[in-house]
Amino acid sequence: MFVNTQMWLFVLILHVSDSEQAVFAKDSKKSNILYLLADDLRPTLGCYSDPVVKSPNIDQLASVSTVFHNAYAQQAVCGPSRVSFLTSRRPDTTKLYDFNSYWRVHAGNYTTLPQYFKSNGYTTLSVGKVFHPGIASNHSDDYPYSWSVPPYHPPSFKYEKRKVCKDKDGTLHSNLLCPVDVSEMPLGTLPDMENTAEAVRLLDSMKDSQNPFFLAVGFYKPHIPFRIPREYLKLYPIENMTLAPDPDVPKKLPDVAYNPWTDIRKREDVQALNLSFPYGPIPKDFQLQIRQHYFASVSYVDAQVGIILQALDDFGLAKNTIVVFSSDHGWSLGEHGEWAKYSNFDVATRVPLIVYKPGVTSPLSRPGEKTFPFVDVFQGTREQFGKGQGVESVVELVDVFPTLSNLAGLRPLRRCPASSFKMELCTEGFSVDDLIRIPERHHNREAYSFSQFPRPSDSIQENSDLPDLADIRVMGYSIRSTDYRYTLWVGFDPLHCQPNMTDIHAGEMYLLAEDPGQDNNVFDEFDHATVLHKLGILPSWTESLKHHIMFLSSGLKSKGIM
Repeated sequence: MFVNTQMWLFVLILHVSDSEQAVFAKDSKKSNILYLLADDLRPTLGCYSDPVVKSPNIDQLASVSTVFHNAYAQQAVCGPSRVSFLTSRRPDTTKLYDFNSYWRVHAGNYTTLPQYFKSNGYTTLSVGKVFHPGIASNHSDDYPYSWSVPPYHPPSFKYEKRKVCKDKDGTLHSNLLCPVDVSEMPLGTLPDMENTAEAVRLLDSMKDSQNPFFLAVGFYKPHIPFRIPREYLKLYPIENMTLAPDPDVPKKLPDVAYNPWTDIRKREDVQALNLSFPYGPIPKDFQLQIRQHYFASVSYVDAQVGIILQALDDFGLAKNTIVVFSSDHGWSLGEHGEWAKYSNFDVATRVPLIVYKPGVTSPLSRPGEKTFPFVDVFQGTREQFGKGQGVESVVELVDVFPTLSNLAGLRPLRRCPASSFKMELCTEGFSVDDLIRIPERHHNREAYSFSQFPRPSDSIQENSDLPDLADIRVMGYSIRSTDYRYTLWVGFDPLHCQPNMTDIHAGEMYLLAEDPGQDNNVFDEFDHATVLHKLGILPSWTESLKHHIMFLSSGLKSKGIM
């Protein structure tokens, strides 16, 4: 009896030991990454206190996440922004300001975010628009460097710019406003629906994998054209739509700063308006329709996000997957008399940035409890979710790469030196994982974001929105703090991708406490001469603008303005 008791005790100890090791192995397994990326999405979301847009699934994600309220892109155009945040390098380091070069050839062999995870044992997967297609990603979405298998592109995307928008008389057009009956579309579907189905399929295939995964899903909306299921317009009755609060071009806005929205002018329904160049304006009734269709596109994307997040739950992956939701840049909806992106204003550079880490940003769900049940926006009730863990300090998209690396427990990235063209792996951003692990106690008013935008001339031209590199003659370098948006438009050498910070063409300065919409340019009201002469000798334009803004800040405080 004693011998048997000893034997069973030994077996029990072995069982408990094995169980503890199994639990430890499970807990120590690397976190998966799900990176959800919208296209041209400004923070018009319920979780960002937008009073109009219905985004219940993204709001639900935000309620258990850290929500960065002041996150900014480095250039408000798709290709340059995506290469920037996927390499954690600024456009002057990637040398990509248009769509016409591949950074590994034109600038340096920089390691990308998915490539870094791939080198650390992750299966990396791409669905939809993650890198910008074409030359900017070597016509391969940077495969095989960044991805374990060739990226997925939805077959129906080839119809995106074709004449598929039905007019009242039944004729087909290539329009800006393009609500459709999905069953009538070529292939009977839409690109983001196909992206969602493929993302769900990949999650299913990875649920039992021994390797962690990095899955990036790039939605095509709310990028124009607004080819979306017609039913989403019902969420936004046109009689409830309002114009932008500041629909006029600011009187003191330099010509070089204005974006003439040439891309939407190419659509047949906009051409029919016979608008003058460069200011228009667009008739008010059409402005309301643009805003209606943009908001409806956001709700359409929200539904796709909800389907994917529910699948994450259903496959048992929500407890071990870090989720990021963001965008490549914003989009002007009539503010400053502008439409589209292509500027340094907040409406073009500010993006949503939401990060969920299980057990960190919120407690783990109880057994049987769902974290992300799908919310049907058409049910008519506006779900009330918590606001999540808000961060007010300014952050940048170049911060995402080092932040995700730290959250996943990978080796931290080192900061790039002043010149890093020959350095494959480093970051020009900062990890903000501490703001995710520990709630923000003090709003850091000394945090800055930096953006830039190229122009071919001081005057407004047909190619002002997106000049080719060879045509760039002026670069608008902008710094955004809690209190200011400050921009210098300076001479630029496209051959060497080099600015001349002492060749000032124009300037903008907005005091955000009294001018949050950035409509009153007070640049000419301040004496800049005492600091401008120093800008040419500082190591980088980011340091130059930071130095300048600190000088102006001290001057404002001495006058009692701040």
